[in-house]
Amino acid sequence: MPNIMYRFFIISLCLCVANSTSTGRIKYLPGFQGPLPFYLETGYVGVDVNEDVQLFYYFIHSESNPKDDPLMLWLTGGPGCSSISGLLFEIGPIEFEAVAYNGSLPSLISRSRSWTKMTNIIFLDIPVGTGFSYARTAHASCSNNILYSEHAYEFIRKWLESHMEFISNPFYIGGDSYSGNPIPIITQIISNGNEIGIKPYINIKGYVLGNPLTFPEEDNYKIRFANGMGLISDELYKSLFHSCQGEYRSDYINPDNVECLQNLALYEKCIDGIQQPQVLEPYCGDTESPIKLPRQMLSKERRLLSAFYCRFDETRLAYYWANDVGVREALRIRKESIGTWIRCNYDLNFTTIVDDVRPYHLNLSNKDYRSLVYSGDHDMVIPHQSTQAWIKDLGYIVIDQWRSWKVHGQIAGYTETYSNRMTYATVKGGGHTAPEYKPEECFVMFKRWIHGQPL
Repeated sequence: MPNIMYRFFIISLCLCVANSTSTGRIKYLPGFQGPLPFYLETGYVGVDVNEDVQLFYYFIHSESNPKDDPLMLWLTGGPGCSSISGLLFEIGPIEFEAVAYNGSLPSLISRSRSWTKMTNIIFLDIPVGTGFSYARTAHASCSNNILYSEHAYEFIRKWLESHMEFISNPFYIGGDSYSGNPIPIITQIISNGNEIGIKPYINIKGYVLGNPLTFPEEDNYKIRFANGMGLISDELYKSLFHSCQGEYRSDYINPDNVECLQNLALYEKCIDGIQQPQVLEPYCGDTESPIKLPRQMLSKERRLLSAFYCRFDETRLAYYWANDVGVREALRIRKESIGTWIRCNYDLNFTTIVDDVRPYHLNLSNKDYRSLVYSGDHDMVIPHQSTQAWIKDLGYIVIDQWRSWKVHGQIAGYTETYSNRMTYATVKGGGHTAPEYKPEECFVMFKRWIHGQPL
């Protein structure tokens, strides 16, 4: 593996874990009626030199058997998207009530298909500058995907030091979208740390990836996806393939290749107005932020859009909730952390150093870790064809051939399992990311997998 993977060990051995965490249990949340029906803890853990990076997290006990159930660290994509996305919109035990916004604090209700029914989950705001995580110095605000991975490793070590009751639980790392890049790196770092005896020993068993970013060529599969979905004609697809020679990324196209550029212009025209996170849903524009809309306007906008469902109407509620003073006090958010909370901070000072993590998957396959990789099959952001391509590149033998998997007797997707203990699954009708669009199917999928059952 790259030498950069190992430079963290010298730093790690010198770090002091004492007094590095600040935590607290929360029994009530503004917007939720009555006491929370689950254990919620929030807190900050300081990482990096002098703990100048302060990472914020939400921790929820398994609602079954927290003492013995697996512990999972969940990372949202972006990079820079708050873990509130995973907590409130994907796999957590609460969600916003789906009603028109009326200017008051959005209401929260219980989610019956939460992955916390069978797993302890830490939802982490990472990298620095994401969600409520913050830097105490300008230098500490700079990050990259290797530093992100080292920070995540330091976080889980320090978190376990202050939660020793979970140190023997089976440990998994999960996440979606961009987190498909750092998760294999983090898993490798944890494995390396265990092998050389860094304490505490982390009982890692595997990882879970949804609609994961994995290698640079993934964008090339969008055109194949568009053709398969009937968004472009067979003729245009064939012309694109031959004129561009299978390479459609703008930075790699010869500017003198006029035919390729003309075909790409036709392709862009065809997909203009397509909602790429889920191609069957109505196009709702390029932004979800309500900042440009006065509070009193959102309910009116929803009425104007009542002819179709716009998912952004729900994600906007997070802005009003997370920026409420009472909510921040309840969550114990430090006043010096951030100003206005935003769901996805795309203005991070962040770079991607390693952009192809297939070698990490290959190396991890030799360590007997389990892995679940799944794709919403209507996601055009990271098409399922690209995920299947890099899995095939690993070269492992298929031990459970491509077949359907079902929920309530209905096909929920298709799955294949490989000799490296990797299970791949599509989620029929799922988008980017799948649990947000198909919560019941993804709940059943994860429950079967985490219990060691075939999908």
